[in-house]
Amino acid sequence: MDIKSKSIKELENICNDIREEILRVVSKNGGHLSSTLGATEIIVAMHKVFDSKKDPFIFDVSHQAYAHKLLTNRWKEFDTLREFGGLCGYTKPCESEHDYFVAGHSSTSISLGVGAAKGIAIKGEEDSRIPVVMIGDGSMTAGMVYEALNELGDRKYPMIIILNDNEMSIAKPIGALSRMLSSAMAGSFYQKFKKHTENFVDNFGDGAHYLAKKMEESLKLITPGIMFEEMGINYIGPVDGHNLKQLISIFQKAKKLGQPVIIHAQTIKGKGYDIAEGKEEKWHGVGPFDLNDGSSSKKSSEKSATQIYTESLLHLAKENEKIVGATAAMPSGTGLSELLEAYPNRFWDVAIAEQHAVTSMSALAKEGFKPFCTIYSTFLQRGYDQVIHDTCLMDLPVVFALDRAGIVGEDGETHQGVFDISFLRAIPNMTLFAPRDEKSFHQAMSFASKYEHPCSLRYPRGSFIKTHLIESNEFKLGISQLLLSNDSDILFIGYGNGVGRAYETSILLKQDVSILDLRFVKPLDKEMLKNMSKKHKKWFIFSDSSKMGGVASAILEFLAQEKITGIEVESFEYEDKFITHGNTKLVEESLRILPSQLALRVQELL
Repeated sequence: MDIKSKSIKELENICNDIREEILRVVSKNGGHLSSTLGATEIIVAMHKVFDSKKDPFIFDVSHQAYAHKLLTNRWKEFDTLREFGGLCGYTKPCESEHDYFVAGHSSTSISLGVGAAKGIAIKGEEDSRIPVVMIGDGSMTAGMVYEALNELGDRKYPMIIILNDNEMSIAKPIGALSRMLSSAMAGSFYQKFKKHTENFVDNFGDGAHYLAKKMEESLKLITPGIMFEEMGINYIGPVDGHNLKQLISIFQKAKKLGQPVIIHAQTIKGKGYDIAEGKEEKWHGVGPFDLNDGSSSKKSSEKSATQIYTESLLHLAKENEKIVGATAAMPSGTGLSELLEAYPNRFWDVAIAEQHAVTSMSALAKEGFKPFCTIYSTFLQRGYDQVIHDTCLMDLPVVFALDRAGIVGEDGETHQGVFDISFLRAIPNMTLFAPRDEKSFHQAMSFASKYEHPCSLRYPRGSFIKTHLIESNEFKLGISQLLLSNDSDILFIGYGNGVGRAYETSILLKQDVSILDLRFVKPLDKEMLKNMSKKHKKWFIFSDSSKMGGVASAILEFLAQEKITGIEVESFEYEDKFITHGNTKLVEESLRILPSQLALRVQELL
């Protein structure tokens, strides 16, 4: 959609149309809502002033970039947002030339902008291209942002950073004076005056420098930009993030500066949809809902693994005052909200700061507490060094509770929880285990609460796959549970939610099999596996995880180490490629891991 020649009134109408389309599609498909509604005017102004074909448009996380998709020839396809085979919920270069980079995790945008600016400078394209970054105030809590700002302030690459402040967490606007100063600081008069003043005071020594600096700071203290200015980056703001005329004017002025500049725009989450306007976390990411009253269209009677985790941790925390915990900006998603409310001095939301979460919990363990570090599987990747250096090297009893392990559905490649077994299994002192159902989850949590070394348990998004086998017994270190024993040559080994998948496959196979709940992938139950090797020669591995370095790898390593031969091992874990977005069942069907497909694959292999 070409909006370069559109008037302000026409652009305002386009903003209304964009919001209506976002609401229509997200209410049907689910997705990120409040932040993307709030960012609409900013994105329209970006497209009015800059050129997304040549200027790198970099959206932090990119969950707020729906308006960008609609403005870049994806209006007709927008109905397929987050559906299998449809548009991704995040920016994706293979989807459009207007999407500069894949995004899904927080706080990477300014580093990407600095890298792009370096490339532009080396190629001598500074007069025709400039990186344009949009980052939310939540993402500003992560340290990577300040690493990038530190270099940017030193090297002074031309770059536009739009800080979308939708929580008023940095500063509140201070009336007409603040708005006037924001516009003035972006203008050519202020910038020329600043440059001439700098040249002038150079001739009059330290005293003149001191007086000039104090005069400038006295102006900037009226606005919250002093921190950025001290880092060497121009600051403009706060500005009204819903005032198109003002945004366009400031973007145009900032573009001419030829320097790094942060434009602080304040927006309202959920703008244009009264029910969602404000700060309610539940409207950040939503499932399908009724547009009229905001009620959820899908209600599940099954208890989710996250709900079981919350119940179990609440019980343990009540019994043991040494139990503490943290999450990184996901209190609702991880189920920690109730713990934050019940025990505000023992459980914390540390914001988007997984590295800090891991290290701070490690220190609490050193102080004699029992920390539960509750993080999505995909986000623990961001704190990997800290798991090694600050937890496992010290052999500290931190529990890593990994929610969203396995396929997460519509969020796709950046959020699939598939790598945690592979990257954690390699770390000395780390113990890995997984529950298969509600009862075993409570038992696993009880074990974790008493375990005196680093450990990690993983569990799926949504509910566990049901099994109708013998009940789970007490968790003991490195001990599996044989759920079904037959004289068949076939052994199904399940790990976590893979146990349910193995069970459903066995029902459809219509052939006798034995089923083993592995429980621990590190350490393995060596005695059980040795016994199974004497009885069963065809082993099939079921786990919602990456095949590379995963459960089957651990078992094959064991067989090689023990010099056990004659065992055929087939893994139904995920292959070595990133897994696309879409309805979980459709994604699983594409991977040929639905129970009906697995039963056919077993038959073929037999």
